[in-house]
Amino acid sequence: MRAMERRHLLGAGLALACAGLAAKPAEAALSAADRAEITRAQAYLDSITTLKARFLQVAPDGSTATGTAWLDRPGRMRFQYDPPSPLLLVAGHGLFVYYDASLQQTSNLPLASTPLGLLLQRHLRLSGDVTVTAVRHRPGELILRLVRTRNPAQGSLTLVFADPPLVLRQWQVEDARHQVTQVTLYNIETGGRFKPSLFTFIDPKFFHNNQH
Repeated sequence: MRAMERRHLLGAGLALACAGLAAKPAEAALSAADRAEITRAQAYLDSITTLKARFLQVAPDGSTATGTAWLDRPGRMRFQYDPPSPLLLVAGHGLFVYYDASLQQTSNLPLASTPLGLLLQRHLRLSGDVTVTAVRHRPGELILRLVRTRNPAQGSLTLVFADPPLVLRQWQVEDARHQVTQVTLYNIETGGRFKPSLFTFIDPKFFHNNQH
C-alpha cells in the first residue's frame, strides 16, 4: 500500500508510461469569454517565479496530510510533509523524487510525465502542448481543467483560483487510474529566494553507506 500511496501523492503513477498511445483530446467548446479567462490565468501563473505555502492534501482514500510546499520555476518543487508522515517529494533535475522514510525507499518519475509538471514549465502556456478542456465559475472562484494535448490519458490537472483577485488556491490531480488527489494552499508567499539545495534530493542511505 505504501508504494501506491506514493504514486497517488500528486496523482502520477508508473502506469503513465502507456499514456503516449492515447489519442488527442477533443477540442473543448470554449467561448470567447472562456478564452479571455484562460489568457488571464496564464498571465497570472506565468508571473509566479517562486512560491512558498502551507498545504493540506486529501488523498484518493480520503486521508489527509499537511506540510510546506516550495515552488521555484522552472522545474523545481519541494513538498515537505509534517510528521508523522514519512513522505517527501522533491522535483528537480527533470525528475520527481518520492522518498518514504519509513520504508527507506525512493521512486523517480520524469517531470514531463506528470500533470503537475505543467506548473513547473519555464514558459507556462495554456495552449499548444496543453489543452484546457473546461472553464467553470463558482462564486469567488475560477476553475480550469487541463490535460497534456498529446497524452490526455496521462491524467488531468484542475486549477482552482480565488477570484477576484486571481490567486491560485488549490489543484486537483486525476491520474491515469482516475484517482484524485487534492492540494489546498494557504499562507501563500510569492517572490522569495530559495537555496538550490532545497530541490536536490540526497538519499540518506548515501550517508549511511559512506560511514562504513
